[in-house]
Amino acid sequence: QVQLVESGGGFVQAGGSLRLSCATSGSIFNYYNMAWYRQAPGEKRELVALIRPDGTANVEDSVKGRFTISRHNANNTVILQMTSLKVDDTGVYFCNANRGVVDFWGSGTLVTVSS
Repeated sequence: QVQLVESGGGFVQAGGSLRLSCATSGSIFNYYNMAWYRQAPGEKRELVALIRPDGTANVEDSVKGRFTISRHNANNTVILQMTSLKVDDTGVYFCNANRGVVDFWGSGTLVTVSS
């Protein structure tokens, strides 16, 4: 059974920072694209950032320059470093592993940014 274990969500004031972690097994981490999605209340789930097994990454325009995605190979963990947080960044953040038509999801971690 594939597990994606997220941690690091919480409450922060606008302008602050949070660090989200997603840990999984080596068989997933080494062969799947790993990504972070978020879902604001009443909105659709949207891609935030993605990193491939080779380390190349993409970050959505809405968070570019503020969020960074990285891989920590030693412990099969993907990190989303979030800085200069805005109220609009509030939502549940989900870790995703994708390979073709196969998707695995974490249960999500809540990020709340107050003004």
